[in-house]
Amino acid sequence: MKTLYLDVFSGLSGDMFIGALLDLGADFRQLEYGLAKLNLEGYSLAHRRAAKSGIEGVKFDVLLTEPAPMPASEGPDYHAHSHAHSHGPGDHSHAHGPGDSGHSHDGSRNFHQIKLLIRASTLSDWVQEKSIAVFHRIAVAEGKIHGMPPEQVHFHEVGAVDSIVDIVGGCIALELLGKPRVLASAVFEGTGWVRCAHGRMPLPAPATLEILGARGIALTQCEEPRELLTPTGAALLAEFAEGFGPMTGLVAERVGYGVGTRDNDTRPNVVRAALGEVAGESNQCSAFSVQSATGAATATHDWDTDTVAVLETNLDDVSGEVLGAFVENALGAGALDVFHTPIQMKKNRPGVLLTVLCAAADGDKFAALLLRETSSFGVRRTLAERRKLKRDFLTVKLPQGDVTVKIGKLDGVVVQIAPEFESCKQLAAKSSVPLKQIYESALAAARSQLG
Repeated sequence: MKTLYLDVFSGLSGDMFIGALLDLGADFRQLEYGLAKLNLEGYSLAHRRAAKSGIEGVKFDVLLTEPAPMPASEGPDYHAHSHAHSHGPGDHSHAHGPGDSGHSHDGSRNFHQIKLLIRASTLSDWVQEKSIAVFHRIAVAEGKIHGMPPEQVHFHEVGAVDSIVDIVGGCIALELLGKPRVLASAVFEGTGWVRCAHGRMPLPAPATLEILGARGIALTQCEEPRELLTPTGAALLAEFAEGFGPMTGLVAERVGYGVGTRDNDTRPNVVRAALGEVAGESNQCSAFSVQSATGAATATHDWDTDTVAVLETNLDDVSGEVLGAFVENALGAGALDVFHTPIQMKKNRPGVLLTVLCAAADGDKFAALLLRETSSFGVRRTLAERRKLKRDFLTVKLPQGDVTVKIGKLDGVVVQIAPEFESCKQLAAKSSVPLKQIYESALAAARSQLG
């Protein structure tokens, strides 16, 4: 499948993220058109070719009509920062909780209001959902730091415009590139200090650390004496990146660079993005080579592959009614599969193993659902690769009517034939013929049609 690999060796911010996606081919005019659907005023957009340390890419800017006041710098190891959003590493953020100085709540937007603004737009459901999810990660981090509910976390009026454009714009740009699977390198942050409601604090910024920790993302500080990773950059990584580590098997069809504002001391202020196919993992790939322990190819197949999140929790104090309701809710929310298995737990207690399979990017969403709607105190999360037969559908004609049949092929050979249950069920009810008879007749007709 199409994969976007983010090389965040020099951190990430919202504007650098969008710049990299524009350099990969996301259309700037389409980005402007998408953002216009928010009916948000107080800004304009700009992009240009720019270079840092000899690396050329795209510099993306949100030009605010009323820029926020900037506190004076206190030296190369210091910059102002109040947690939730920086427009480029080292610039100023605008979210705050109780006790922050310099911003009034008058005219500001809280997370709830931003969510309503996004929901009121005509953006696609995917862009709305992902934009709100990224903002939610920032609001949860801010709320934890300030001791307040996420819905009440305020963003300064100008800063909210900046944040909304970067976050929603990033989601639009991803959609313009076809919503690729996202992977990332190890995550790096610089050293130095930030000013926040708590006074001078060392990097990483409090919200950045909270966001990464909540998702379980490891962070390594490097020798660069300033902020590299903003809370917005951290939230984008936490929401979209399925995994973190070295580039593995990626055939880079395009490479883009998002350029930041600062001139760093030890590394170029850019994020590198590679878009392409991971060998053997494209839904349109022609072959997948399986390696034996000796490294020799043992088989070549044309199956489809993808990666899913497997969420598990052991329960010994949940009722059947709660389990049934959870299965229904999770499937309704888009889980790929939900099931529970009888197990024996500690102290010889009977229990169930509740398992959810979902898209890797939705792992945190369904983990939260498990924790909210069951008696679980913890969820195990792993990523699993799937191998899937190539699928076709055909329609078979029975005396009672038509039935849809699913065909599974491996290397061009039919290995599975399965009449669609709902199609059989509807025809059985309509014709007053037993469901079993309809199913068996459809299976026989499909086999005969396929030869």
